[in-house]
Amino acid sequence: MKRMMLFFLLLSLGYSCKQAEQSYVTKTAKDEAGYTYEYVTDDESKTRIYTLDNGLKVYMSVYKNAPRIQTFIPVKAGGKFDPANSTGLAHYLEHMMFKGTNLFGTKDWDKEKVFIDSIENMFEHYRTLTDSEERKAWYAKIDAVSNEASKLAIANEYDKMVGLIGAKGTNAYTTNDRTVYMNDIPSNQLENFLKIEANRFSMIVNRLFHTELEAVYEEKNRGLDSDGSKVYEGILKLLFDKHPYGTQTVIGTIEHLKNPSIKDINAYFYKYYRPNNVALCLSGDFDPVEAIQLVDKYFGAWEPNNDLEVYVPPVEDPITAPRIDTVYGPNAESVTMGFRMGGTSSKNYHVLQLVDYLLANSTAGLIDLNLVQKQAVLGAGCTVIDMNDYAVHYFYGQPREGQDLAEVKQLLLDQIEMLKKGEFEDWMIQAVVNDFKKNNMQGLESNGARADNMVMAFTNNMSWADYISLVDRMEKVTKEELVAFVNANYSDNYAVIYKLTGEDPNKQKVEKPAITKVDLDRDSKSDFCKSIEAAEVAPIQPVFVDYSKDIVKSEIEPGIEVLYKKNEENKLFNLYYLLDFGTNENPQMKLALDYLEYLGTTKYSPEALKKEFYKLGANFSVFSSEERLYVTLSGLSENMVPSMQLFEELLAEPTPDDEVLKNLISDSHKQRSDAKKNKGAIFWSALSSYAKYGPKSPFTNILSNEDLDALQSGKLLELVKSIPQTQHRILYYGPMELAELNKTLTANHRVPAQLQPAPEKVKFAELDATNPHVFYTDYDMVQAEIIFQSPGEKFDASIAPESAMFNEYFGGNMGSVVFQEIREAQGLAYSVFARFTQGAKKETNDQIFAYVGTQADKQVEAMDALLELLNNMPESEQSFESSKKAILKKIESERITKTSVLFNYLSAEDKGVNYDLRKDIYGKVQNMTMADLSAFHKKYVKDKKYNLAVIGDKNRLNIVALGKYGVVQELSLAELFGYDDPKKQLMN
Repeated sequence: MKRMMLFFLLLSLGYSCKQAEQSYVTKTAKDEAGYTYEYVTDDESKTRIYTLDNGLKVYMSVYKNAPRIQTFIPVKAGGKFDPANSTGLAHYLEHMMFKGTNLFGTKDWDKEKVFIDSIENMFEHYRTLTDSEERKAWYAKIDAVSNEASKLAIANEYDKMVGLIGAKGTNAYTTNDRTVYMNDIPSNQLENFLKIEANRFSMIVNRLFHTELEAVYEEKNRGLDSDGSKVYEGILKLLFDKHPYGTQTVIGTIEHLKNPSIKDINAYFYKYYRPNNVALCLSGDFDPVEAIQLVDKYFGAWEPNNDLEVYVPPVEDPITAPRIDTVYGPNAESVTMGFRMGGTSSKNYHVLQLVDYLLANSTAGLIDLNLVQKQAVLGAGCTVIDMNDYAVHYFYGQPREGQDLAEVKQLLLDQIEMLKKGEFEDWMIQAVVNDFKKNNMQGLESNGARADNMVMAFTNNMSWADYISLVDRMEKVTKEELVAFVNANYSDNYAVIYKLTGEDPNKQKVEKPAITKVDLDRDSKSDFCKSIEAAEVAPIQPVFVDYSKDIVKSEIEPGIEVLYKKNEENKLFNLYYLLDFGTNENPQMKLALDYLEYLGTTKYSPEALKKEFYKLGANFSVFSSEERLYVTLSGLSENMVPSMQLFEELLAEPTPDDEVLKNLISDSHKQRSDAKKNKGAIFWSALSSYAKYGPKSPFTNILSNEDLDALQSGKLLELVKSIPQTQHRILYYGPMELAELNKTLTANHRVPAQLQPAPEKVKFAELDATNPHVFYTDYDMVQAEIIFQSPGEKFDASIAPESAMFNEYFGGNMGSVVFQEIREAQGLAYSVFARFTQGAKKETNDQIFAYVGTQADKQVEAMDALLELLNNMPESEQSFESSKKAILKKIESERITKTSVLFNYLSAEDKGVNYDLRKDIYGKVQNMTMADLSAFHKKYVKDKKYNLAVIGDKNRLNIVALGKYGVVQELSLAELFGYDDPKKQLMN
C-alpha cells in the first residue's frame, strides 16, 4: 500500500529553510522575447518560473515524450478559506467553474443574466426560511425559474470545447489548501487552451446551479457512506480545535449544503480567483518562449487583487494527552492514529519524511518488518498527510482474528519507541534517501508528476529551490538528529479513532429536493466556441506502434522469448516474467504467492531478504491475475544483477515455515470475513461478478474454507518453484544493450533444460441476459449503486472504431450523453457512466456496462433514466462532430512509449491482431457519420437485456420497482463470496 501511495506523496513534498542548499541556487535570465524568468541550478526538470506584471506565476518544464502538455491551474483557495457559516463554498465554486461565462455556455447572455440574478436572490431568501413547507414551496419556485433559465443555456460547452481541442483528464479537485483545475492537451492547441481558460477565469456564472447542487448532495452522501472518510474527518477533528482543518470539512456541513449562497460564491471567486493568487503550470512538448508570449496575451490583462490578505492560520495549543473517539460503520474494525506536525513548509518537514519511511516503506521499515512481516497484525502502515499549515503523521492498523484494537495501537506506538531509542540500522537513512531519489527519477518521466510538483511548490508558498532540494536536506540528517526529532515530537500528543463494526448512531443523509428535469441544448454553439473550432493549428501526425521496429525479439533458451525495449532516458529498468495462466487454472496460486511474501531462503531470513532488496533499491513482486502470472523486478540498472540473483534464489529455494503458514491461513479467514463487510468488495467484486457469470465465476473459483485449512507448505512451495520451470516469456525495458541483457539473463535466470507446458485454460461461461435477473444485496448505506451489464458477441476488431466513437459520444466523459442527461439535466447522480467494452481477448465477449450511484430515494428515476438512454440514444450532430474531433486529436497527439509498447503488443496479440489497433480507429472515425453510430447503437446496444447488480439498504431500496428489470433475487454474502462451501472441488 505504501508503495502505491509513494508516487502521489512525492508530488506534494516540501520544506522551507533560510537558504536552499548550495547546489540549488535560484538565478534569473531573459528569454529571446525579453521575458525574465527564474530557474534553479542542478534542477533536472529544468523548470522556468515566469511572473507576469499582474502577479500570475507561470511554471514551465519541457519534456518531449509526446506532443502533449499537462496543464494545472492551481488557486490558493481551498476549504480552509471557507467562511465558518458557509462551509463547502470553495468546492461548490469548483463545480460551477465548468458552467461557462458570458461568452460561452449561453445562447443569449443578456436574457439569461436576468434569470441568473433572480435565482441568486431567491437562494438568499431560501436561506432565511425555517418552516419545511415554506422551504419546499419556495424551492419549487427556484426550480421553475431555473428551468426557464436552462432554456438559454448550452449544456457542457466547456467540456465540448476542451474535447474539440483533444484534451484528456479534464477535471478539478479541492483540498483544504487549494483548488486545482487540470487538462492534458495536444501541444498544438496551447493557444486555444489559453484562450478558453483566460475567459473561464475572468468571471463566474452560476449556471444550472440547482442541478449541480444536487450532484454535490450526492457527493456528500457518498462520503457519509464511507467509513474511511468518517475516520479521516474524525482524526482531523480530534487534532485541530481551532484550525479549519478540523473545525470544518471541504465538502461542508449538511446544513450549509441545504442553504447555499450564490452571493458568497461570487464574493469568494472575485476575491481569490485573481492572477496574484493563481499559477499556470505546464509540462510537456512546447517552446517556453512562444508559450509565455501566449500566456501574456490572454492572461496579461487580468486584474489582480492588491488587497488580498495573507492567510494567517490559527495556532493550535499543544496536545498533552491522547484524544480518543470511536466511529461505527459496516466495514471491518481498525485503528487509526494521528500526530499533529509542522506543515509542508516547516523547517523539519524533511525529517518527518525520513521518520515516515523508516517506519513504513513497504519493504524494510520497522512496521513492515516487525508487524506485517512477522504477522503481528493483519495489516499496518503509516503515511504523512501533507497540508500547508500543519501535517498529520497518520498511522493505521488492522487486527488479526481476536486481536484487540488497543493492542494494535500499542504495537504501532512500540515502533515509534524503537526510533526514539535509535534501534534501527545506520544504513537505513541513506536507503530511504535513495528510495526518494529513485522515485524522483521516475517522476521526471511523467508530465503529470512534473506539473504537480509545480502546483505544490506554488500553493505551499515555497521557492522552487526550497521545494526541489528536499532530498538533499534529507541526506544530511544524522541518526542523532533524527532520534532527537522523534523524541521531541512523539509522545502522548496523538489522536486515536477506533473504527468498530456496527450501525452508526450519527447516521445522516442529505435529502433530495424536488427537481424538474431541465432540457439541455446540445446543438447550439456560442460564437466563442465557434472561434475555437475554427482556429487553424499546425497539424500533428499520428504515430502508431510498429511492433516489428519498436520491439526487438530474441531468445535466451529454446521456448523463452525475450521482448526488448531500450530505455534511452535514465538508468532504471523493468523486468517481467510472464506466464499465461493464473488463478483460473489454479486457485491455490494466490495463497502460494501470499506465503512467499513471508519467507526467506537458505541464505537470508525473511527480514534480511527484505532489507537486501531495499538496500539495492529494488522492487520485487509475484502476482497472479485470473489469466496471467507476473514476476516483476524493477530498480536501478546498476543493481539489476544482484537484485535478480536475490529473487531467483527466492523462487528456487524458499524456506518453508509452518508457523507462518498457520498464521497466513488464520489471517486469510479474517480477510475473507472483512471482505464481507466492505462495500467495494461486495459490490464491485462479488456482486458484479455474480451478475456477469452467476455463482461459478473467476471470483468464486477459490479455495473453500475447508481446503484453505488443509494447505501444506510443501504443496505451496512446489507451486512457487514451478514458476520459472513453466513456459514463460521475458519482457525488459531498461538501459542495457540487448546482447548484455541476454548474457545477464542466461547467467542468472534459473530454468530447467525442458520447460513444463502451462496448464490448460479454464473458461467461465457468462450469464445469458435473455431472461434478465436483478441480483441485490442488503448493505447499511445511504446511497444505492446499480450496475447494468449485458454480454455481447466475441471480440471483433472491425467494430473497434464504432465502439470508440460510441464510448466518446455516449458515456465516456463529462460532455457525454449519459453524464449530461443523468447528472446535468436531472441531478440524479454524482457518478454515472456507460461503455461498450470490447473483449480483452479474441475468444472473450464484448459487454455493455453501465453504472449509476444515486440516493436511494432517487433509485427508480435514475434507473429508468439510464435504461431509457441505453435504448434510445439522443442524436446530436454537433455533439457527434465534437466527439469525432476529440478522438482524432487524442490519437494524433498520443504516443505509446516505454513499457507501454510491450504491453500494447501483448494486448494486440491477445486479440489476434498484429498491429496497433488505433490505426483502424483513426482511419475509420474520420469518415464516420451520425448514421453510422446510430446503426452501431441499434445493432449492439438498443433494446438489449441486462442483468443487474444492486447494493443498498433494503429498507430504503424500492424492491418492487426492481421487478420490472427482471427476476429479483436477494443474495446473501455467503452466496456471493462462496468461501463456506465444504463441497467446493479444489482445482489442480
